[in-house]
Amino acid sequence: MILRILFFSALQDVVGCQELEIEVPSSVNNVGDLLDSLYQRWPSLRGWQQEIRVAVDLDYVGVGHPLKEGQEIAIMPPVQGG
Repeated sequence: MILRILFFSALQDVVGCQELEIEVPSSVNNVGDLLDSLYQRWPSLRGWQQEIRVAVDLDYVGVGHPLKEGQEIAIMPPVQGG
């Protein structure tokens, strides 16, 4: 399955890019699986684990949300306002 992953704010510095298109292993079925896969690729991303927000195709979702081919996944740190 190929997914488009967007990283926002400080997470761009952690992973070194704003976006990427990746083929995920067949074991990746939901957002939680995807995050685990990304933590393996970028171990320092795990430091954000308790704070990360995830949106799939512009809707905020939980870790159990199923994934499908071609979806856009936004991975964000907590939203801050001022």
